Amino acid sequence: MIYPLLRFSLKLLSYIPFRVMYILSDGMYYLLYYVVRYRRKVVRQNLVGSFPGKAPKEIRRIEKNFYRFFMDMIFESCKLATISPKEIRRRMAFKNVEAVNAWVKQGKSVAVYLGHYGNWEWVSSMPLWLDKRMWGAQIYRKLRNKNIDRLMLHIRERMGAVCVDMHKTARCITEWIGSGKICVIGFIADQSPRKRESRHFLPFLHHKTPVLTGTEKIVKHYGFEAFYLDVKRVRRGHYEAEFVPLHENPSSLPDFELTALYFQRLEQTILRQPELYLWTHKRFKHGEVLGG
Repeated sequence: MIYPLLRFSLKLLSYIPFRVMYILSDGMYYLLYYVVRYRRKVVRQNLVGSFPGKAPKEIRRIEKNFYRFFMDMIFESCKLATISPKEIRRRMAFKNVEAVNAWVKQGKSVAVYLGHYGNWEWVSSMPLWLDKRMWGAQIYRKLRNKNIDRLMLHIRERMGAVCVDMHKTARCITEWIGSGKICVIGFIADQSPRKRESRHFLPFLHHKTPVLTGTEKIVKHYGFEAFYLDVKRVRRGHYEAEFVPLHENPSSLPDFELTALYFQRLEQTILRQPELYLWTHKRFKHGEVLGG
C-alpha cells in the first residue's frame, strides 16, 4: 500500500506548473536552510576545504545558492513522473550528440562519465537524443528504502534508460555485449568509496580524495569509448549537457589515467558554477585537505 500512495502523491506533485513549483521551492529553501539547517555543517566544511582561497562571505554566498538550487532540483526531479519527452528535450538539451551517435553507428559502445552536478536526474532523458540502435542504461546505487528505490527507478526509466544496480554492472554489461547490444551507459563516477575500498587517491577540489575506478576498468575491458558530460545550468529549469571525449583511445592509457581525466573535467565544471554540485554529500570523509 505504501508504494501506490507514494507514486500517486509524486504524480500529483509533478502536475504543479513550473512557475508555481519554483515559488514553493523558494519557500522550502528558507525552511531547509534557516530552520531545519539540513547538513549545514557538512556543506560548510566541504566548501571551506574545497575553496581555501575564498573569503567567508563568498563561501556563504555559494552555500546559500547551493541550497536554493538543491530545492529546485528536488522539485524538478519530481516532474519526471509526468513530464513529456518534448518538454524534457526543451529543458535538458544535449550537445555534440553526433559524436556519440557516430560511434553507435560503427557498432561501438560508449561510457558517459558524469557527476552529482546540475540536475543529474534529468540526464536520464539522454536516450531521447541518441541513435535508436543503442541500448541506454544508467548505473545507480540502490537505496535502502525499497519503496523509494522503486519510485526512483520508475521516474528514471520513463525516458527509455534502463537502471542497473552498481553491484550488478559487470554481469549486465557482459550479457548485453554478448547479445550484440550497442550500449550507451551513464556512470555517476564521483561516488565516495567505502573506507576499505579506498585504494586509489587523486587530487580533487583541494583534497587528496579516494576514487572509484570501476568505470575505467569497464571501459578498458569492453573497449568502450569514453565521454564526459559537461552540464551547465542556462537558467532556472533549463540545462545544457555537452558530450566531451575524454580521450581518443582510452584503452591505451596507463591505469587510473582515464579516471584522473574525468576528475579534472568535473573539477573544471564545478569551479564554473560551484553551487550546482552536491555539497551535502560527505565526499571527502576518507580523504584529506591538501596543503599549499
